[in-house]
Order: sequence, then C-alpha cells, then structure tokens
Amino acid sequence: MRSSIAILVVLVTASLAIAADTFPANGGNIEITPIIHSSVQIEYAGKVIHVDPWSAGDLSRAKPADLILITDDVGHHLDVKAIQQLRKPGAPVVIAANGTSRIPDGIVLPNGESTTAAGVRVESIAAYDIKPGAPEHPKGEANGYVITLGGKRIFLAGVTECVPEVRALKNIDVAFMPMNIPVERMMPAAVAECVKILNPAVVYIYHYDQDSAARAANASAQPQGLPGGGTIAQSLQAFRDAMTGTSTEVRSGQWYP
Repeated sequence: MRSSIAILVVLVTASLAIAADTFPANGGNIEITPIIHSSVQIEYAGKVIHVDPWSAGDLSRAKPADLILITDDVGHHLDVKAIQQLRKPGAPVVIAANGTSRIPDGIVLPNGESTTAAGVRVESIAAYDIKPGAPEHPKGEANGYVITLGGKRIFLAGVTECVPEVRALKNIDVAFMPMNIPVERMMPAAVAECVKILNPAVVYIYHYDQDSAARAANASAQPQGLPGGGTIAQSLQAFRDAMTGTSTEVRSGQWYP
C-alpha cells in the first residue's frame, strides 16, 4: 500500500511540474516554459531567463532568474511583485524606458541597441502599432528582444505589429509572436505573413487571449471578444492553416488556464 501511495505521489508531483519544451543549441538544449500570456521562462546551460513575469501565473514552481527582460510598462508585462519574487540578488533586469519609475535599477535598452547582461547578448527590437486606436503602443516606448543562447537567436516580440524593424530581423531560430491584439491588429493572417518573413525553425503564438488575461487581472472584467468575431480556438487554427506548407514548426504553449 505504501509503495502504491509513493508511486501516486511521484506521478502527481510530475504532473504538476512546469512542462518545458526543448530546442537544440550548441552546448545543450534550450528549455522553454510558457507560464501565462507573454510570461515565459527560458533556460540554457544552467542560466534562467524570465520574460515579462506576471503574478497572475503560477510562479511557485518557476526558477529564480539570472536575467529578467521586460517588454512594456503595463501590469501584465511589468509586475514588480513577480520580479521581486523571481529575481536573484543582483540579477539584471532589462527594461524599456517607460519602466524606469517602477524598476529604478533596471537596465534601459532603447530600440535598436544591444547589451550583454548576465552573460547573454540582448538586442532591443522596436515594438509598436501601425494601425491607430486604443490601446496605443507608440513607437519608441516598448521593446521586443532578440537573445542569443548557444548560437541560437530567440525573438520575443512583445506587443507589436509587423513593423519594419521586425521584418528586417535575420537568422531567427525561435520566435514568440503576439496575436489578436485589439483594433484588429496582428490577426492570424497578418501574424502568419510576418512569421513567413522571419522564417524561424519554431514559432510560439502568445499574448493572444486578451479576455483571459483581463480576467486574470480582474475577475469581474467584462469580455470584449476577438476583433472581427470568432473564437480563440478558431483564430489559432486559422494561424496554423496559414502556416501549412512552410518549414516553421508551430508549437502550442499552455499560456492560459
């Protein structure tokens, strides 16, 4: 009986562990763990990188961060509580300029510039709107990032349309792309067009269920639905269909409950 209970405990514990994907790189695999919305944990060679950590996700099994990247200043991107929970003492936090008041010791990395933080090359990529309308994401205020691990380039777009700075990126191995942004920005066909230009080996769609994210921040938030109608499942399938016949592997992350 005791042995059966022990086996059950092990199985339950394993099922509760954060599930990580892997991507091969020089010197070992890169491990990619979706957490929530645009929050993702990336591991390589014993180093842990968190992007947009958010307390609305389950951070209890997330690993302490050697490096944190923040794409914007709104709460589901810049969450001081989550940063404090995950940040190792002295770990660098790379931010856009709009985050300085909340992370005074953050490393501000303007669009188009690069740095090395915690031994990781980090490039700041412009993230902004083309189509006008609220919510606005003006040019120069927010960042996407390209990080290089084991010779592989990982692009984390943040919230952006397929702007020229994104289209100009080369040699991207893994891309994280937003979809279903309000005012009909980055709908499935537009995201697929952008991904085809980047031609990564792997793409993750993230930041695509705005209603779920709103409920995570405020349980009484009223659903807005998708721009143009339809369901989240339909939009994800439309993206997959648009990517048929390409060499890019579309991976699904468990971003929402």
